[in-house]
Amino acid sequence: MLRSLYEVLHEKRWKSSLAFCLSALALGLALTSCDSNSPKAAADAEKKASPPTAPAIPDEYQDAAKTMLGSDSEVLLFGDLAKNGKQEVLAANVVPNTPKSVVAGTVVTRAVIAEKSEDGKWSELLRADEHLKNQKGFLGLTPLQAVTGWKLQYEQSPEKGLTLYFTPLKSGSSERTLPIAVGINPKTNRYQSMDPSYQHFLSEASTLDNPRSTVR
Repeated sequence: MLRSLYEVLHEKRWKSSLAFCLSALALGLALTSCDSNSPKAAADAEKKASPPTAPAIPDEYQDAAKTMLGSDSEVLLFGDLAKNGKQEVLAANVVPNTPKSVVAGTVVTRAVIAEKSEDGKWSELLRADEHLKNQKGFLGLTPLQAVTGWKLQYEQSPEKGLTLYFTPLKSGSSERTLPIAVGINPKTNRYQSMDPSYQHFLSEASTLDNPRSTVR
């Protein structure tokens, strides 16, 4: 049976509309693909994937670290570390390729905290090498025997300032050693060690005969 003229025209109009829609869809996909492959889109994607860069360390802090610990020193922290308005730097001789251990932290052979005075000169406030020392002597709980390295951890508080945790390394020993906490004592304005509860500061000792020291 012959179709009516209306049916023929309706079918042609429907096919034309379908072809137009398919063409528009293909064009949209092509434009989307071009946009995603454009240099700007690639740069934006790379920027989002890249981690934020650390702030550059000013030369004065790097120079201070090199003066105290040599050219292989590394600045770990700088700024108002003690929260007393004075500029300080924490620098260390970091051991590359830190060996795996049950104790987290960075292995260092030496570490120093220094403070910048008003005339621009730097003075040491704390030193960790074979022992833990400040301007007054050996810190409480520092080991009697010389230490060849430390596992160093630290945290910063808006109220208490910088607190460091030094764990002495013992070669060939699997014994778990508790870290020695060191922070700024607001009463003495010195970096001093704390008792195992981290509640009380310990006074310094002029010699290593009394490593436990006394609570202050």
